[in-house]
Amino acid sequence: MTGSSSLQPTRLQKLAVHLVLLAMCGPFLMPLAWMISTSLKSDTQIYASRGEGVAEFSLEAFVPRPIDWQNYPDALRAVPFRVYLQNTLLLCFFNVVGAVGASAVVAYGFARMRFWGRNALFLLMISTMALPGQVTMIPVFAMFRWLGWYGTFLPLIVPAFGGVPFFIFLMTQFYRTIPETLAEAARIDGAGDWTIFWRVVLPLSKPAMATCALFQFLHTWNDFFGPLLYINDPSRYTLAYGLQQFMSAYGGRWAELMAGATLFTVPIIILFFFAQRTFIQGISTTGLKA
Repeated sequence: MTGSSSLQPTRLQKLAVHLVLLAMCGPFLMPLAWMISTSLKSDTQIYASRGEGVAEFSLEAFVPRPIDWQNYPDALRAVPFRVYLQNTLLLCFFNVVGAVGASAVVAYGFARMRFWGRNALFLLMISTMALPGQVTMIPVFAMFRWLGWYGTFLPLIVPAFGGVPFFIFLMTQFYRTIPETLAEAARIDGAGDWTIFWRVVLPLSKPAMATCALFQFLHTWNDFFGPLLYINDPSRYTLAYGLQQFMSAYGGRWAELMAGATLFTVPIIILFFFAQRTFIQGISTTGLKA
């Protein structure tokens, strides 16, 4: 007992580790801190400089004095932020439901069912992850335009209901950690594959599904290229695309631009803090709880 307790880190060692981690996070947090700081400054403080146009970098210049909260209402009035937010949340909802639901079903087939060519199809599915999106961009765009979906949300929603290769791979590996004895016991009770998937496998796969949902939500929230390619109606712009349009129209209004970028970024940070435990559990755990 004495030997095992001596191996545990002391409070001073834990404090030292946390200080080192905070110091390592500093360079990555600086752009975020600069964005928030700029969003609260007045134009006078933003353009304050010395020497030959080199912005003064000091604690006094970094901290907004005074804090100008008006930049946020100005940013919300400059663009239809509410419309962009509704469009983004709509796409996020359907993409998360479609991608996670379809990937869960397909992964169950690869993990639990035996059929001819299963391994070949699984390898083919995995190989698509190495295919750059630029390779299929033109034929996919031509197909959606031929279907009459150009200018609508359908090209940004429907592909998710076919599943995501990375999610299928992740959930297949997760399903394989669930003991077969659970499925065999359910089969003895007369359960079929769908019942086993819905009542046995799926409840045990909540961490993996939550991880896939978080990945898909972040991808859809940050997606700029998709709306740029398929959306031509300003009333259908998403936040990522609308922020770029705001930058093009009001490039010199740095305070409002940084306020809009902060409003775009903060929800993702909050989501990660609330979901980080589930995210880590989905990556590291097996199919059963201890």
